[in-house]
Amino acid sequence: MGLTISEKIIKAHLVSGEPAKGAEIGLKIDQTLTQDATGTMAYLQLEAMGVGRVKTELSVAYIDHNTLQSGFENADDHRFIGSVAKKRGIRFSRPGNGICHQVHLERFGIPGKTLIGSDSHTPTCGGLGMLAIGAGGRDVAVAMSGGAYYITMPKIVNINLSGRLSPWVSAKDVILEVLRILTVKGGVGKIIEYGGDGVKTLSVPERATITNMGAELGATTSIFPSDDITHEFLKAQGREADFAEIQPDADAVYDEVIEIKLNDIVPLAAMPHMPDNVKPVSEIGKIGINQVCIGSCTNSSLFDMMKAAYILKGKKVADNVDLSIAPGSKQVLSMLAENGALADMINAGARILESACGPCIGMGQSPNSGGVSLRTFNRNFEGRSGTKDARIYLVSPETAAWSAVNGVFSDPREIGEFPKIILPDLFDINDNMVIMPVSETEAENIEVLYGPNIKEVPPANKIQDTIKDKVILKVGDDITTDHIMPAGAKILPYRSNIPYLSKFCFEVCDPSFAERALQNGGGVILGGANYGQGSSREHAALVPLYLGIKAVITKSFARMHKANLINSGILPLTFENTDDYDRISQGDELELKNIRDSIHNRDNIYIYNLSKNEEYTLILDISDIQRNQLLSI
Repeated sequence: MGLTISEKIIKAHLVSGEPAKGAEIGLKIDQTLTQDATGTMAYLQLEAMGVGRVKTELSVAYIDHNTLQSGFENADDHRFIGSVAKKRGIRFSRPGNGICHQVHLERFGIPGKTLIGSDSHTPTCGGLGMLAIGAGGRDVAVAMSGGAYYITMPKIVNINLSGRLSPWVSAKDVILEVLRILTVKGGVGKIIEYGGDGVKTLSVPERATITNMGAELGATTSIFPSDDITHEFLKAQGREADFAEIQPDADAVYDEVIEIKLNDIVPLAAMPHMPDNVKPVSEIGKIGINQVCIGSCTNSSLFDMMKAAYILKGKKVADNVDLSIAPGSKQVLSMLAENGALADMINAGARILESACGPCIGMGQSPNSGGVSLRTFNRNFEGRSGTKDARIYLVSPETAAWSAVNGVFSDPREIGEFPKIILPDLFDINDNMVIMPVSETEAENIEVLYGPNIKEVPPANKIQDTIKDKVILKVGDDITTDHIMPAGAKILPYRSNIPYLSKFCFEVCDPSFAERALQNGGGVILGGANYGQGSSREHAALVPLYLGIKAVITKSFARMHKANLINSGILPLTFENTDDYDRISQGDELELKNIRDSIHNRDNIYIYNLSKNEEYTLILDISDIQRNQLLSI
C-alpha cells in the first residue's frame, strides 16, 4: 500500500512510535518559528531549559505582531527576543521585514521538511510541501533544544481538486468552500492533503492561502504536493537548491476523500462571527460597508496585492469606506513600489500599513461601532477586531478591493475582463533585515536583555489527588482562544506579563471572571464543544493557570489548546455523556477524587456535583507521554 505525502514526511522524521491512526508519534523537527506575541514566553522557557545553542537546522524569531510601540513594553520584548536569538543560534527577523508565515514561505520553507511554530497559521508552509504545524511555545522550545514533537497520528483526508477557478474566483474562496463543507470542527485530528489535476492550476501563494486557513478547520496541518510549480517558485526566490519533489504514491490510501470542482466555486464570504458561516457574495447582497482591510498572513502575497492594485488602478475608494492595505513582507512591499502598483493603491485612497499582522490581531484599524468590515484575514471572531459589535466578513482580495470602490458588498465578477498576473522569474531578494546569530564562541559575551514588563512563566500545577472546587465559569460551544485571552493593541503588550494579563481573561464572555477567580482561589471551567479553537497562544492556558484554574471540563477540545493545558498542569477533561454538560451550573461545587491513580491507571475520572448530589463520568483522553508529564509535575 502506497504512502500519502504526509505519511512520507512523517516516516522520514519518525523518532518514536508507529504511525498508526490514533497512536502517539514523536517527530524530529527541522525548523521552528516564533512571533513576538508568543515568542517571549517561548524563549523564557528555552532559557529555563539551559540550552546553549538550538539544535534545529533552522530557527527564526519574527517580530510581526506587537509592532505598535506606544510604550516600552513591546520594544523591550523585541530586545529580549533579539538578544536570545543572537546568543542561542536563531535568526532574527526585524520588525518591518514581514509577517512570519509570508517571509518563511518566501525565504526559508523547504519541501519535505518539518516545521513547528508558536502560531496557529504555521501550516501556511504546507503550500510548499512542508509538514508545518502550529504548537504552543513550550513545545517549540523543546524542539529547539533537540527534543521530539509529539502528536497523535492524524487521519489523512484527501481533498481532490479538479477543474480550474473561474475568473475573479480565488484561493480564498476555495478554503471558504472547504470550511463550508467541513466546519470549524471538521479538521480536528486530521491532516488535509490536497491533490488532483486542479492543484496544477494553483500557484504557491494560492496554495499557501488554502493551507493557512486550514487552521480554521481545526486541522493538525494542511499540505500540497511539491511539484514543478513549487520548483519555479523556489527558483524565483533564488532557492532552487531547496527543491525536492514530493507526491503521493499512486496507490496511497486516505481515510476520507472529498471532491471539489474548482470551476463550481463562486466568490464567497464568511459571515460574522465564525469562519465557517459561509455564503456566496451574491446572496449576501449589496449591503453597506464601512471598512476594508487587505493583508494578513492569508492574503498578503505579491500575487494578491497585484490583483487588488489592478482593481484599484484609476479608481477611487468610496467616500463611506476606509481602506487599509498591508503587504505581507518587505519583499512584497518593495516590488509593489518598483512596479508602480503601490502608487495605484495610494492614488485610489488606500492607507498603506507596515508589513505586519496589524488589524488581523486587533492591532489598529478597529472598525467604527456597529461597523461592517470586509477583511482578507482568517478569523472573524466576535471582538477580535477591537470593536465588539462590529460585523466582520472574511473575503478574497478581489471581493475586498471591488467592494471598497463601490462602497457596498460587491461580487468581483461584475468587473469584467480578468487580468493575467504572472509571477516574476526572479523576486526582489534582500535579506538585510534578518540578523544572523553570532558564533558559539562569541555567544559567551552576549547578554540576554530583560525588561521590567517581562515576568517569569508561572510554574505548572502539581496535580492533586483530590480537587474540590466551584464551577467558576460555564461557557458554550466554539469558545476560541480570543475569548479566553483576547488580542488587541491594549492587551498584546502584556503577553510577557502574566499577572497583568490575567485581568483580561475571559473579558469577552464575563468581565468579572478574573476577579471572581482570584477571590475564589481558582476553580473549574465548564465548556462546550471545540473549546479552545483558534490560535496556538499558550497564554490561554498560562493565564487560567495563574488564576488558579485546576481543570477544564468540556464536550471536546481543540488540539493545540488541549496540549497547552497539559503543559500547564491543568486537567483537560471531557464528558463521557455530553448531556451531563447541561446538568451542571455555574457556581456548583464539584469534587474529583483519586485523580492521580486514575491518570496512572488510565481509568475514567468520576466527578461529584455536591450542589446537586449527582455523579458524572469524565474521560482524560491523553497519550502515555502526557500522562507521565502530568504525574511528574
